[in-house]
Amino acid sequence: MTIKLYRPLAAVLLAAACVLPLSAQTLQPLDRIAAIVDEDVILQSELDRAVANVVNQYANQPGQLPPREVLERQVMERLILMKLQVARANGSGIQVGDQEINGAVAAVAQQNGMTVDALRARLAQDGMSFNDFRNSLRDEITVQRLRQSFAQSKIQVSEGEVDAALAMQASSGQQYHLAHILVALPDGATAEQITTGQQKIDGIKALLDKGEMDFNAAAVRYSDSPNALDGGDLGWRSMDEIPTAFVEMLKTMTAGQVVGPLRGASGFQLLKLVETRDASQAEKRTVTEYHARHILVRITEAQDAAAAKAKIDTLRARIAGGADFATVAKESSEDPNSRGEGGDLGWFPGDAFGPAFGEQVAGVGDGQITEPFRTDAGWHIVQRVEARQSDVTDANQRAQVRETIGRRKLEDEYNRFLQEMRGEAYVNIRTGAQAQTDGTPANAPAAAPAETPAPAPGG
Repeated sequence: MTIKLYRPLAAVLLAAACVLPLSAQTLQPLDRIAAIVDEDVILQSELDRAVANVVNQYANQPGQLPPREVLERQVMERLILMKLQVARANGSGIQVGDQEINGAVAAVAQQNGMTVDALRARLAQDGMSFNDFRNSLRDEITVQRLRQSFAQSKIQVSEGEVDAALAMQASSGQQYHLAHILVALPDGATAEQITTGQQKIDGIKALLDKGEMDFNAAAVRYSDSPNALDGGDLGWRSMDEIPTAFVEMLKTMTAGQVVGPLRGASGFQLLKLVETRDASQAEKRTVTEYHARHILVRITEAQDAAAAKAKIDTLRARIAGGADFATVAKESSEDPNSRGEGGDLGWFPGDAFGPAFGEQVAGVGDGQITEPFRTDAGWHIVQRVEARQSDVTDANQRAQVRETIGRRKLEDEYNRFLQEMRGEAYVNIRTGAQAQTDGTPANAPAAAPAETPAPAPGG
């Protein structure tokens, strides 16, 4: 689960605007506090900027956006959750250093075909300071680190689960691209809350059945799911990743069809089948593997970079003069794992030791030796022995299935984690229709506000 730093600039700026920390904000005249989140705050300017960016994102589809007060509610929830996640991460000792932020900024600039100075100018043109942007990236990376830490400690995928998923995939031969609309219910929902939720989901379904609104627009406008602003898109799912209540329905559904509502653990749901594809035959995949030997000279306090480079140059010259590579490796390599084997690394895929190492090995022929090159480990020379193409279809398919299962588990567990964190937090919203009495902690969101109810069935 890596951070999405390589998006188009507009998308990066959207993410940045949604996570600007209080310390990074440039206070504007008449700015005020829109919400208190535990010991942090969300400023009105922060909320306005985030809402404006969502509106810009849907500039070509304005009809899909909900009324302003509903959009503000959805964006406010995103901001609240971001504040809570950053605070939890910081409390857990997760820190993102300046050097990593520098790399992230450079990556964003490169992806958008500009220099860092040009990116700085573009940000200023759009009304965002460079420091604000850096801090927003820091928060985004911090939250990704929190998710990674959560996944490592909570999410396990067994070989048995992978086997079962592959068997299901082979027997059904189908994967499903799904979208959903969720009308959330809180834990221990009252009879009145359940009735209100049922009426809302029935009203949404009636809108869809009569063709008065398409599914994506209804999801953006009415869904309580975290992916509401993405049109409720759930991506591709195998049969074993789909709630049992929907499995039998899916077998008879056609692309574009909507089923439900059904009651689940989170509330009432509508499910749309966007499209299907055959997944029973995995696409054949091969990779280039190399058999190589290497000699490593490390950079240490006792041996600086210049001394290490001079040593590797000398070793390279000895081999060029006729010395045996394996013999020189046994005598002089500073890699304890391969030195005893004459520097032999065995067979490995090109990316096994990092991109720089792989590029050097790929750039010479069998039996040839690279020029000295540097990695984080130190200075290397590599002798490529031979290369081959290996079929990794089965291994790749298992890896993809394992990742899919892990991603689904993480999504479910992390959403529960967010709900718990949200429910335990002190949140005092001071703006718009969401305004609460000072000192009243807010619970996790359930149904949409009364200002924008879905039409009643048949209404």
